[in-house]
Amino acid sequence: MSGTFVMMHGMTGTSAKMEPLAKQLVPKGWNIFCPEAKIPHPTRGGFAWWLRSEEPTEPLGTDALREVKDSIQNLISEIPEGPIIIGGFSQGAAIASAMLEYDIQSRIKGLVLLGTKSVRPDELREILPFLKPRKVVWMHGSRDHLVPIEQGIEHIEIFEQADWEVTKLKHEKGHMVNLNQLNELKLIIQSMADS
Repeated sequence: MSGTFVMMHGMTGTSAKMEPLAKQLVPKGWNIFCPEAKIPHPTRGGFAWWLRSEEPTEPLGTDALREVKDSIQNLISEIPEGPIIIGGFSQGAAIASAMLEYDIQSRIKGLVLLGTKSVRPDELREILPFLKPRKVVWMHGSRDHLVPIEQGIEHIEIFEQADWEVTKLKHEKGHMVNLNQLNELKLIIQSMADS
């Protein structure tokens, strides 16, 4: 069975910046879709799935949560039909896990959560026990200064508590994808496609 490997960029990213990573990780025979967020970043270029001025450790406010919802609804209309493995880096991965609250969740075969946190932890905690468990791969750096690892752990523990199959790839670097763990990541993503 084939499907679409959906990978989303982080804040100030673009689809072009995400494509090289997606090409390295895509399961055999699957298509790649790297959508681009619609909100231009006001100071640093690139795009964001939501904007806010608060510290990254603070919960999202009303405006940011509305932007999250708008971003997800735009995405759902763009994602090709059929099975998907969905994920991304930072903001993109946060959007991916928030998509479990929408009907598209039934098409998701696995999640790739890189350097991220939950945008709606209470809602995620509430809905996961009612969904069919899928495979999740999680990667986070212990020296991440933008999304502290504690927030990443809190996010992935929501999946573990709901008995989802989680593979954790921790590294000693900062807010980044650790390329030294690319082979492990690729194998796990391929196993999602094969399941």
